[in-house]
Amino acid sequence: MRLSRQSITSLIAALRSDFDHGWETDIEVLVFLYWLAHAASYRVVSMAFDIPKSTVHDIVHRISRAVICILKRVITFPTPDDLEEVGAGFAQLAGSPAFCTVAGAIDGCHIRIKAPASDAPCYFNRKLFHSVQLQAITDHKGKFIDIFVGYPGSVHDARVLKNSPVYTGRLYPPAGKCILGDGGYPCLSAPICLITPYREPVQNPVQARFNAKHAYARNIVERAFGMLKTRWRSIFFKALEVSPAFVPEVVACCAVLHNLCLQNGDIVDAEVVEDPADDPPEPQNTEASAGEDVRDNLAAAVSAPDNCVPALHEHDYL
Repeated sequence: MRLSRQSITSLIAALRSDFDHGWETDIEVLVFLYWLAHAASYRVVSMAFDIPKSTVHDIVHRISRAVICILKRVITFPTPDDLEEVGAGFAQLAGSPAFCTVAGAIDGCHIRIKAPASDAPCYFNRKLFHSVQLQAITDHKGKFIDIFVGYPGSVHDARVLKNSPVYTGRLYPPAGKCILGDGGYPCLSAPICLITPYREPVQNPVQARFNAKHAYARNIVERAFGMLKTRWRSIFFKALEVSPAFVPEVVACCAVLHNLCLQNGDIVDAEVVEDPADDPPEPQNTEASAGEDVRDNLAAAVSAPDNCVPALHEHDYL
């Protein structure tokens, strides 16, 4: 099932309602998890559980809708009280206290699908396969705090961001905080504060030092994708043979289960991480406020000495 017993019990408890009775919900959750873990056809799942194929179809769609209903309870932004812990976590990941203002890391992931019957070119991405995109923001522990899934693979990461609710609604991060992204995103201070690394080749050691610290902190979102792919390898390592309209729901279910597993200490080692190659940058959007000044200040803070040089204390200065 790709989940521990404790995680499965937690999922069943989250999905159970006052109107449920007996073992029906438990069995349906196991059928859904088996289908998700193996990405098998309904016929194979039908044979494994000795139930009709049409019933398997109904169960998969019914439980996926139920998991989506608890998505906003499981995938949530940190509370104001939690932001301090998140910032401290990113500062530890980066190895620099200057990153204490970081509230998350953002990246995109391509989910391979079968070429759809219509609009197939729209789903053909730069990596030369058909896909649907998952944009995710994680905290310092690799927990998803926001997801946006469904755009065709040919759409640029920056354009997916600019059409996502977190950007259009200025939902996250809060004022005074920032999120980290790779070079495929624009460096912004508004409508959201998104800090990207300096373009290579860097101009000086300050930029090089900032890029290294930035990469250490941002890598957590790639590790989260790696854990997601390792647990649900049948979903992410072969073309998903479901309707493109159903793909976003399946991927969102995987993200919800990822967070439930982290809450229950059910952690898998990430065998594969997201391709580190950045998308080429989009042309600059003049409507968005550039974040170069914020990045320069953060880079200066990274390179600032923690303590005063001892020699400066050996003399009196007028």
